[in-house]
Formats: sequence, structure tokens, C-alpha cells
Amino acid sequence: MKLYLVRHGETPWNKLRKVQGHSDIPLNEYGRYLAEQTALGLREVDFSVAYTSPLIRARQTAEIILAGRDISIYDEPRIQEMGFGVCEGMCCRGENKEPGSDEFNKLFTDTANYQVPEGGESIQEVEARVQSFLEEVYKKEELQDKNILISTHGAALTAMLNCIKNKKELADFWEMGVPKNCSVTEVQVIDGKPEILVEGKIFY
Repeated sequence: MKLYLVRHGETPWNKLRKVQGHSDIPLNEYGRYLAEQTALGLREVDFSVAYTSPLIRARQTAEIILAGRDISIYDEPRIQEMGFGVCEGMCCRGENKEPGSDEFNKLFTDTANYQVPEGGESIQEVEARVQSFLEEVYKKEELQDKNILISTHGAALTAMLNCIKNKKELADFWEMGVPKNCSVTEVQVIDGKPEILVEGKIFY
């Protein structure tokens, strides 16, 4: 089994450096271009099935990558983006001076001491749901010799990679940074054990 983990293409909020979370923001023109370039880069991969976050930006990315192929795409809530609650729409990295933005930015600057905003999710909650999804996929007998596309988001993808690497320290959650839009990580799974073969490849 090989998994191809893809972060969605660029959105208007990405361009403005706003955190999106569960906010359902579509791709912009450049985001569609990135997905089209990624489709070209993955054109030789014989995918059998795809799983996507139900959020439109991830779904659009999967649909563009698989355009022209007769491949089922399944919505999977467990791989949607981390929820940021009342802080969704704030700018990343301390650029936003709205009330609460300094505390929220600890997610990136002081992750171990990040306090979940109202209506949001903790890193542990995101890791638990993506790990549940991954373990379920690993065990699917009908997929053991297949290639699988998984279209997801920055924080959710980071959580997946940390689960695969068995990294547990909250302070190190962003050690590799936020995956780039439409970056692709290839994971080989043998007997339920995942191994990253290529991490964060881009085709544009």
C-alpha cells in the first residue's frame, strides 16, 4: 500500500495568511493551478481510491488531481482541518492584533502552552482522529497493494506525519513547518507499518 498525502491548494485566506480551520473556503485561481500541476506530477500513479476532507478546498484539490479518472472519492471527516473555533479568520504568526490573537498565535510560537479557543480543537484531539483514520486504512485488505490519494490540510497533515513518525512532544509539533500547498508525501505501508518514502514534494 502506498499513501499519497496531499495538502490542498491555495485559497484566498491562505494568501491573506488567515487561519481557516473548519471554515469552508474554496481554492483560488492559483490554488487550482497548483492542483493541476500536482495532477501532472502524479499522472503516472495508478490510484485506486481517494479520501478527502469534506471541506471544499481539499475536495476540489482531489477532484482536480484525479480529473478524467474513474476513481471514487470519499469524504472523511477525520482528516478535515484542525478546528480553531472563534479564532478562525485571524492572521497567522502574530500579524493580527485582534483581541485574543496573541494567545492564539501560541499555536505556532509556543505550542506546548497553546490554549484551545472556544469552539476549537486541541492538537491531541486532531492527532487522535487522524490516527484512527490511518489505522483503519492500514488494515483494509482490499487496499494492501493499492495507491491511495489522501487530500487534507496543513495542521491535519502535520498531525498525520507526526503520528507516522511517532512524534509525541507538543513543543515539536511544527518542527518541519507547515506543509506547502499541494505538497505530496508518499508513505509505504507494509504489514500495517508506515514508512515515509518522500516528504513534502512539490510539482510546481
